[in-house]
Amino acid sequence: MLASKKKTLLDFETKKTVHFNMTRDAHAQVRINCFKYKLSMQELFEEFGQKIAAESPDVVKIMEDLSMKKREKVIKSLSKDDAESVFSIIENENPMAGDK
Repeated sequence: MLASKKKTLLDFETKKTVHFNMTRDAHAQVRINCFKYKLSMQELFEEFGQKIAAESPDVVKIMEDLSMKKREKVIKSLSKDDAESVFSIIENENPMAGDK
């Protein structure tokens, strides 16, 4: 019983639990591929975490690409919002439209 408590304490001190959301399709594909290679999802994400920690070039490239996609999405979103704001201002403040 004492060994069990020590292991529990050791796991608590050295392990972290991660929770995140992903689409059903992505989850299903990850699960299917893990099954094909006889891996658990835990093993896959632990390895991926270790590669991030080691700054593995292939994983760093994935992170850089993802960061760029995210930045482009934000810029595109801002551009669309800005365009809509400009058109709204023009519509409301149009000096060519006579006073009604």
